[in-house]
Amino acid sequence: MIEAKRTPDERFKDVPDFDFPVRYIDDLPGYEGLRSAYIDAGPADADRVFLCQHGEPSWSFLYRRMIPVFLETGARVICPDFLGFGRSDKPVRQEDYSFDFHRNWLIALVERLDLTNITLVVQDWGGLIGLTLPVAPGFEDRIKRLIVMNTGIGTGASPGPGFMMWKAYAASTPDLPIGALIARGTPHLTPAEIAAYEAPYPDASYKAGAQIFPALVPIVPDMPGAAIGREAVKFWSERWSGPSFMAVGAADPVLGPTQMEALRKQIRGCPDPMIIPDGGHFVQEWGEPIARAAIAAFGGR
Repeated sequence: MIEAKRTPDERFKDVPDFDFPVRYIDDLPGYEGLRSAYIDAGPADADRVFLCQHGEPSWSFLYRRMIPVFLETGARVICPDFLGFGRSDKPVRQEDYSFDFHRNWLIALVERLDLTNITLVVQDWGGLIGLTLPVAPGFEDRIKRLIVMNTGIGTGASPGPGFMMWKAYAASTPDLPIGALIARGTPHLTPAEIAAYEAPYPDASYKAGAQIFPALVPIVPDMPGAAIGREAVKFWSERWSGPSFMAVGAADPVLGPTQMEALRKQIRGCPDPMIIPDGGHFVQEWGEPIARAAIAAFGGR
């Protein structure tokens, strides 16, 4: 049994502009007893679903500016909180976190909800994991469109010196100042929004996932996740035939235009990106115009 903490609900009572239906599930195969949270908005019988995946150290709150635009199209929107983040339970031991632990969890959630006709919406770790979904058994036909922002596919190479500095900082800082970190590259955040990013973590004992995630990025060829990442690159570059939309926060010091251009070349048919000149790593904070541009590129739905 994995020891985990559960953030008290009252920590989320003052989260602004995030009044979307929250669902919980605690019996996913292999994750019994761990409560997972996800936003589930829009018609349950919609013919399309936007699957929005956050990264490190954020949570589904990051998508609050994009969700309403997706809902306007009549689609369903699912935004999970990875275990260790947001409203989901938080294993307290760093050794309980791994690439496969989170990838298999996401696969199990998609299968439980039986999501099809998926528009994959990814950024940061949401892309590291989410971009490998099409090579999971039975998943290639589930995913029809892609919106990709400031992320990469972990194939066994470092994204660059900016990432290595972040990895070293996270490893040496057990009580990560999460709200301040996100605000550093997102200067327009209000105090209430900064507090919302801190809300999942009453104290440092809830932050094992936030601290360990950078060390799990597959930057060495034999690291867990690297082989599946290389398989995913082959899918996106050789077999992908759906529409793609890319947005890039140009001010991101870790996964900015250079890294994103390398990713764009790995995605068959991906057009030139929408550049957000002042957008930082958490580019969903500029999300409404990104979502509207993506919907327009997809023909209005």
